[in-house]
Amino acid sequence: MLAEPPVWRRVQSFTGPIPRARHGHRAAAIRELIVVFGGGNEGIAEDLHVYNTVSKQWFLPAVRGDIPPGCAAHGFACEGTRILVFGGMVEFGKYSNSLYELQASRWLWKKLKPRSPKNGLPPCPRIGHSFSLHGSKCYLFGGLANDSEDPNGNVPRYLDDFYELELQTQSGVKGWSIPETKGGGPSPRESHTCVAYGGKGSTSPKLYIFGGMCGKRLADLWQLDIETMTWSLPQTTGPCPLPRSLHSSNVIGNQMFVFGGWVPVEETEARQNTSEVEWICTNSLSVLHLGEEEGSRRWPKPRAGHCAATSGTRLYIWSGRDGYQKSWNFQVCCKDLWYLETEKPSIPAPVFLVKSTVSMVHVAWRPIPAAECYLLQLQSVTPSPGLPTGASDSPTMQAPSVSDEIVEEHPQLSVQTTREIDGACGGEESSSSQERLVSEGAVGEAAEELSRGDFNPESKNGQNSDGVRPVDVNKHNGAFWQQEQDSLPSPSQQSEISEESAWFDVGVFKTLFAEITHYYVPSEGESTNQTSNGGKWKMPGPHSFEGREKQELASGICYRFRVAGLNSLGQGDFSPVSEFKTCQPGFPGAPSAVKITKASDSVHITWESPTSLSGKIQEYSMYLAVRKSRGSSAEKPGELAFIRIYRGTKTSCTVSAVHLSNAHIDCSARPAVVFRIAAKNEQGYGPATQIRWLQDASKLKSSTSQAETSPTNIEADTTDSL
Repeated sequence: MLAEPPVWRRVQSFTGPIPRARHGHRAAAIRELIVVFGGGNEGIAEDLHVYNTVSKQWFLPAVRGDIPPGCAAHGFACEGTRILVFGGMVEFGKYSNSLYELQASRWLWKKLKPRSPKNGLPPCPRIGHSFSLHGSKCYLFGGLANDSEDPNGNVPRYLDDFYELELQTQSGVKGWSIPETKGGGPSPRESHTCVAYGGKGSTSPKLYIFGGMCGKRLADLWQLDIETMTWSLPQTTGPCPLPRSLHSSNVIGNQMFVFGGWVPVEETEARQNTSEVEWICTNSLSVLHLGEEEGSRRWPKPRAGHCAATSGTRLYIWSGRDGYQKSWNFQVCCKDLWYLETEKPSIPAPVFLVKSTVSMVHVAWRPIPAAECYLLQLQSVTPSPGLPTGASDSPTMQAPSVSDEIVEEHPQLSVQTTREIDGACGGEESSSSQERLVSEGAVGEAAEELSRGDFNPESKNGQNSDGVRPVDVNKHNGAFWQQEQDSLPSPSQQSEISEESAWFDVGVFKTLFAEITHYYVPSEGESTNQTSNGGKWKMPGPHSFEGREKQELASGICYRFRVAGLNSLGQGDFSPVSEFKTCQPGFPGAPSAVKITKASDSVHITWESPTSLSGKIQEYSMYLAVRKSRGSSAEKPGELAFIRIYRGTKTSCTVSAVHLSNAHIDCSARPAVVFRIAAKNEQGYGPATQIRWLQDASKLKSSTSQAETSPTNIEADTTDSL
């Protein structure tokens, strides 16, 4: 049995066009998306449906290309952002052996024609086969063929053939082959499952085939060593699952989860005198440790012919035939979506800044697939008495995330909320349609990231006036933080932060952002973390903070932030710490509505004046992150170095090809060229806007190698360097 039993949770609310109930369909996960195709129930379904596990939304992508006909009991394998579909039933009694590829980054279908194997015929039309991916190859086993020459007839033939399909990089396939295997192998069958397990350490990768149908339902488990192509019956411990077909099997970590299917009815006194075997759908879950055997509070209804896919550490199942009615004609399909929680949430990325005002900090964080909600905490960084808080004639900026940690003389600003701007469409901000979630990010798109905090690219003596650096959190008796010595500000600017400083709860959020105006202070003797009660885990909510005192945020104060994911199994570890500062009154806001237009050899950037002027704007400064010189050995990896490329009163500038050739590609998130803009009034420079101009990852290698050989022609700008 599992050390911590997994927990089923029904998805209670979702939006979008909900697919009709069905069975015999298939599903695959692409990051946070579950892609569902095919199946039948009063006709074979043809549409491609997609479910976003983060936004809990169904949508119908606008597919194009060689759109396949609807099919059921087909093969469905996912590699990266492409899905391969093989075979299946396209009409009653009519089976297919066609192969299609879906490029989910563009929702483009393409019919493929792999070459035939050299040592035999290509796979015949079939249904109920397995089609599993490992590495750059798909493995096809078994299924059911129809040998009838009459289109309306059905002469079933169970298959035990085994094929290997070699894939091409990114798109297309090479051809079928028939591997020579040893050790016998599984008997002919259909409606079985096959999973690939990569193994750990020196263990070779394996295929595991379980169950299926061949005149009767089967319960045997077969293992294929992919390196030696040797079949074997592995020794297992614990109770073996009942014989079954039309079940699902999925691998998470080193565990294989077998759910549902058709199983025999338990023997009763009333049935002892009959030789007929009765079958029903089951909602049983068996877990096989691929190395060791391991086998609720709420479970899905029994079913068969459902689809299942893993997204991160969750196993999702949807629909299927419920099997409660004894008469086949009166059985109905389920229309419920479930996921199985198997682990606590992973560690989130650092919190990033969206906007800061004198009394509010708007922060956001990136989603974790296994998190139902998020616990956000902060810690106040109290400045030393006498520390100067006046205005600067130069922009100042914070460094709230480790990925954007900044070296001396460079502006400090986090990677913030990304809003894509398509340069091909005049640089306008694009709508955040669901269909772009799988996009790889092409050249010409831009991301505008807004930040409001201190920004100082021209500090004295090569030191940032704030001395603010991102830190990492080490868990020790609750919540402690640690900062590296070479990241600390000078002694005269050292903030008074005790190692005993407490972390305070801001709240529990189902969203991916929070506009923070206050935090909760526990009463005397109460723990600062209300989510840890020392007993059985209970999901916290707004009620967890009832009756607790609120402390408002103050202006000009630095706050540290961290976030942790929560789900039914508990609280995950906290993210690395980010540090942001509330603004001082009287400074201009950050420039907004940034647009990027790409010319043949330059980039034109425009922006709008800050909405909160707080006085007349005297000038703007634009900075570009550039590659460091090879002699900068004292600087840490990941730190950004900037030069000023524009200073003036206009709300636009052109970035020349010379500057672009020396631009640094920031890969802390999606690859991007980083710009920063700040406005100045009589008080000084206000908060900055950061723009991440997204780059095509597939073109970076060639462009980077060319850029490294080009001469550096920006030495004249060093007087304005950051």
